[in-house]
Amino acid sequence: MNKETCYKIGYVAKTHGLKGEVTLVITEAIDLSEIKSLFLEIKDSLVPYFVSTLSDRGDKAFVKFEDVNTLEQANMLKGCSIYIEKAARPKLKRGEFYDDEIIGFQVEDEDAQPLGIIKEVVQSGANRLLELNYLGKDVLIPVNGPFIVSINKTKRKIIVQLPDGFLDL
Repeated sequence: MNKETCYKIGYVAKTHGLKGEVTLVITEAIDLSEIKSLFLEIKDSLVPYFVSTLSDRGDKAFVKFEDVNTLEQANMLKGCSIYIEKAARPKLKRGEFYDDEIIGFQVEDEDAQPLGIIKEVVQSGANRLLELNYLGKDVLIPVNGPFIVSINKTKRKIIVQLPDGFLDL
């Protein structure tokens, strides 16, 4: 499996218990209840792991993978990034997006003035920020709050309403 067809959803934080269970930190709002397998990044390769049991707790999940039966085996998974196939992720509601979907989108203000192209979506604690280059400087626009007016996935465009002076900082 290659990374281009997959989507990073978190990482293995630590072991949980003595029988091979692990604690996952989930960085994306995703329902794991229907997930049968996850891909773990091990030595720059994505390796499939089949889920035996899963207990979803919002931003954390406790997972028992098939064939991971000891504390030592689980310990080897600590720190591994977790991926799922893009095709397997749930369809989102209107106006919601996965971070990788909007990379390259044009950002405009309400007067249709172009502000820049989204380079990255940065996770800063509980906040998601759109990173773009505006007049030679990097600008971070919060996804939370009243800043995003509309998202058009077909036109690959995001309209924002920014407070006066926001881009002058």
